Amino acid sequence: MNTGKVCRFGMLAGVIAASPLSASAQSSVTLYGIIDAGVTYVTNDGGSHNIKMDDGVLVPNRWGLKGKEDLGGGLAAIFQLENGFSVLNGKLNQGGALFGRQAYVGLSGGFGKVTLGRQYDFTHDYLSPFNVGGWDASGYGIHQGDFDREGGDRMNNAIKYTSPNFSGFSFGGMYSFSNQAGNFHDGSGWSVGASYEHGPLKLVGAYTYVATPSLDPYGAIGVSTFLGQTVATHGANGVATDLFGDGSFALRSLATLGLGAQYQIGPVALLANFTDTKLKGTGVTEGQSSTMRVYEVGSTWQINPAWSAAGSYQHTTFESHNWNEVSLGLDYALSKRTTLYGAVDGLMASSGVDPVIGYSFAPALSNKQAIVRLAMVHTF
Repeated sequence: MNTGKVCRFGMLAGVIAASPLSASAQSSVTLYGIIDAGVTYVTNDGGSHNIKMDDGVLVPNRWGLKGKEDLGGGLAAIFQLENGFSVLNGKLNQGGALFGRQAYVGLSGGFGKVTLGRQYDFTHDYLSPFNVGGWDASGYGIHQGDFDREGGDRMNNAIKYTSPNFSGFSFGGMYSFSNQAGNFHDGSGWSVGASYEHGPLKLVGAYTYVATPSLDPYGAIGVSTFLGQTVATHGANGVATDLFGDGSFALRSLATLGLGAQYQIGPVALLANFTDTKLKGTGVTEGQSSTMRVYEVGSTWQINPAWSAAGSYQHTTFESHNWNEVSLGLDYALSKRTTLYGAVDGLMASSGVDPVIGYSFAPALSNKQAIVRLAMVHTF
């Protein structure tokens, strides 16, 4: 991937490394972080336009610690603890978890890497870089509702294996334990993925399964019915009432398959990705299922060392609805650690849908929503 863009895919620069922890082993601990903050204009945020301070958009805010201890013979102990926060009010993200972004410990060596803890799945590891709208252009342009998990989702209680690189080919698999006595399935999940790179071409694929997740259908994608059940109502004045605004709409399972391709032509990367996500109901929706499909094409362009640009188009289908979204972004690097960026994003949905860009605002009370953003990113 083109890494000239300072904030691309959460790449961190300017890290501060501590001195070796002991004289007898080559060990290190690194402190790192990133802050993204700016102003966003929204055309229709729950029925009204809005100008708001927003943060963690193109790259989520975080600080973290990662370390490595050389155990000899090519074997090393590794760990990473990563916190997500809002720079606007200082509060923790990820539901208030101290290290809600990542928290794991493991071993690495010639065999690859085995880690245990709260970790990203392989849909994130392999496919997120191909979601140009969400990770390069506006930052808001994740796929609808993030149902396909390309927005960067994690699994708790997980054991994960990542292979070394075999002449451009790598793969991995992970399992997330439910940690519930007598109920090995509910709350569990698993993920596998593979990547192949040869010259300018890169191909990736991943499959992730999650048992008994819950979500907010109207807040996520702006639909009024979901798996045959009413999830939002509209009053005479058009104002919507979200019946599952607490995210309590339960599913039996969510399974997503994703494929991605990239071709590099000098400073320009051409990217495409496709995801197929099947959602199965439970309880009153038992036996019901629906599939969301997302088709995205995009490009990144490193214009010169300071300027870079990105753009993408997404087409999404789900039940009888469809969404079309365009994301554009332009970055200017003031230094290796500080970048200014501007972005625009426009989303149009079919009749009967109140569209919402990136699960970031209240759904629009029309079939269109658009944003304009000016912001900065600083890494340390």
